[in-house]
Amino acid sequence: MGRQFRFHHGKSGAALAIRVTPRASRNEIAEVLDDGTIRIRLTAPPVDGKANQALVKFLAKILGVAPSAIEIVAGTTGRDKLVAVTGMDAATAQAKIIASLEAK
Repeated sequence: MGRQFRFHHGKSGAALAIRVTPRASRNEIAEVLDDGTIRIRLTAPPVDGKANQALVKFLAKILGVAPSAIEIVAGTTGRDKLVAVTGMDAATAQAKIIASLEAK
């Protein structure tokens, strides 16, 4: 069983648990798992940090923030990542992610 995550407040913003599936057919939020982990599919391959760059860009677009406001704080080399979003509370991040899921 994987680590347990929830949407929560970090020191200066929201912290999100992300599980990435690289080399997908399109960039999309696939689902939010029961433990709060957000499954995201990305077209980028997991090579030379390309998937991480794509994740930051994609989340910035979904959340309506600058890419510089998003930082991968744990899991840079794995599928499970912890991402900090500066200047946004957990409730706002969650609402934007749910809205993106419902718009599919």
